[in-house]
Amino acid sequence: MDTPLIEFKEVTKRFDSRTVLNRINLKIYEGHVTTIIGKSGVGKSVLLKHIIGLLTPEEGSIFFRGKLIKGLKKKEWDEYRSQISYMFQDNALFDAMTVFENIALPLQQTTSLNKKEIKNKVMTRIEQTELSDVAYKYPSEISGGMQKRTALARALVTDPKIVLFDEPTTGQDPIRKYAILSMIAEYKKKFGFTAVLISHEIPDVLFISNRVLILHEGKIIFQGSPEELDEFQHPMIDEFISSLEGLQDELTGLYSKQVFRSRYNAELNRKRSDDIFTVIVFTIDLERMNENLGPTTAMEIFQSLGMLIKKSLGAFGFSTRHGRNQMVTVLPHAEINETEQLLDDFARELQEEKIHRIQVNTSSEECFGFSMFAGLAEGKSSDDLDQIIEKAQSRQKTIARFLCRK
Repeated sequence: MDTPLIEFKEVTKRFDSRTVLNRINLKIYEGHVTTIIGKSGVGKSVLLKHIIGLLTPEEGSIFFRGKLIKGLKKKEWDEYRSQISYMFQDNALFDAMTVFENIALPLQQTTSLNKKEIKNKVMTRIEQTELSDVAYKYPSEISGGMQKRTALARALVTDPKIVLFDEPTTGQDPIRKYAILSMIAEYKKKFGFTAVLISHEIPDVLFISNRVLILHEGKIIFQGSPEELDEFQHPMIDEFISSLEGLQDELTGLYSKQVFRSRYNAELNRKRSDDIFTVIVFTIDLERMNENLGPTTAMEIFQSLGMLIKKSLGAFGFSTRHGRNQMVTVLPHAEINETEQLLDDFARELQEEKIHRIQVNTSSEECFGFSMFAGLAEGKSSDDLDQIIEKAQSRQKTIARFLCRK
């Protein structure tokens, strides 16, 4: 890989006699979403505050683009610091300021924009985070979820190059939680910033992450891709993930990834190596949905589709959320012809459920629409599941179209 954007080498941090970070080594790459996970109280926030300079290590070194941060000149340090935005876990909103004023504050303090330019940027973020109805209310007058979104809007209003998110979804209901994660992923793609999150929302945050770091007992015990994490063996990982993941995906009601894999392996053990089963991969275009409908509405639709998959296909197989915009169903006793009929029945149910009737408040001349796609592939118990899923993805076709109404 290229030179890391940020790198820790042998970083140690103590508070009195307690060692919180113990000779930490880690790498964060530009343009990635890097997520640091670990149990409560292990030092995730402490690690994040070293990046922004709120804390300094007793031992070790921190580098930015290969240069030692401690050795930066004042102008270089100010330039580095100006590229970073921080979203605090407790939101850190000012009680005497309205939502609008809280979000505008970084622009007033760090830019030379005039009042009209500031208002335009702030109102854009307010609309994107669905805070228009409370823009001129005070933090004490809005819900905890709205306070969280206010803090998110403030963190993004300066268009930073690096955004540090300290437990961004804490206290949110499932819809809002996934809307925030989706929003982070979409903003990252649109504005090109590097995101560093600390979270315990597994597996949800892994759907938007390029790299994952596991902090355990003061040390980084893993750093790599979410796919590599699946192969990593460590008692802490098994305990931590199983304790948080539960039996179901919180948003869709489908099996969690871990339980889905266990169910799949159990089914295979009952089958002969030449027995046939079928996989369905469902995909919807969340990026267009987020842009046109807003992240909360997009997540509500995604949730409805997941629940309908469970209702319609649960008697024939088992399903999981495979990615930000995908769900996978395995039908262990169905061949492809039978599955095609089940899929046709499911497509009709989509229309009967009237999920396509979406009320969208838009001034656009054209009404926004999106499609749901599905692909099928057969496999045998001796085949690799990931390869079967890839084959099903390559065969996707439109099974339903959803149109809004003004």
